[in-house]
Amino acid sequence: MAALCMAKSLPPLTWFRAFEAAARRLSFTAAAQDIGMTQSAVSQHVKALELRLGVTLFVRRARGLSLTDEGRKLLPQVGTALETLAQAARSFETGPDDNLLTIASSISVAQWVIAPHLADFKARVPGVRVRFVGTIWPDDFHTLRADVEIPFGSQKQVGRDGTLLQPGALIALRAPALKGDLEDLPLIEAVGTSDGWSKWRACIGPVRQPEIYVDSYGAALHMARHGNGVALVSAFLAQRAVLSGQLVLAHRASLPASEGYYLRTNAAGPAAEAFRDWLLEHLESAQGIPGPQAPRT
Repeated sequence: MAALCMAKSLPPLTWFRAFEAAARRLSFTAAAQDIGMTQSAVSQHVKALELRLGVTLFVRRARGLSLTDEGRKLLPQVGTALETLAQAARSFETGPDDNLLTIASSISVAQWVIAPHLADFKARVPGVRVRFVGTIWPDDFHTLRADVEIPFGSQKQVGRDGTLLQPGALIALRAPALKGDLEDLPLIEAVGTSDGWSKWRACIGPVRQPEIYVDSYGAALHMARHGNGVALVSAFLAQRAVLSGQLVLAHRASLPASEGYYLRTNAAGPAAEAFRDWLLEHLESAQGIPGPQAPRT
């Protein structure tokens, strides 16, 4: 029982990941670029960890960070733990690589974009086995051997070898049964991205403060589908939900996004190229998602 209580009291892994990156780079901005978060998200995660542990881990200075004694004590333990987790994950293989296509993407992309149409792809490429590897941070892709990668971030974070997947705008979505004007409805915020409801407020019009916070667009879509509020999410991720009627637009406008989902292939094999062509073809054929509305001036 004591071990169970101790496990439940552990801080979230994302807090430790943010701390490790910030301690390694001695900069919240550089850490954010490494792990694919915004600078403010890294800062918030580190602050939350400090509050949870009851210690100060960094001395904040105008030109960067320095570790406190507590931070220097924690860093090697966190670094070792993260490497142990990475090695544990790498130890699980799927057997022989024959006809195996490995796709690295966020769980949100796998669930909301790929899964509804995977049978169609497998029918096009008979005999292919598909392995999905869930990823969160752009630097996760550096340690993987995936044939196809769908990272999320800015062009600078992802690199020039990635193709931006469209539509790239942010749209406001609600469940069909949730009635009312956008400015009166509860809002769902996906934290850790550069754009959110504050940008909507500045560019489109007044809305309330968010009431529900989640750590991914996929979770925001799930919350909205169950009538909990309006989610501001990537139109690329939401295409299936909109076209199938699971969610509807809460407002006709949309926002240009500072970050998006990118597609790149690392293998010259026919399965990887077929998946790339299939996904781009599927996205091009989808209809009904609005383009971004220019901000007000």
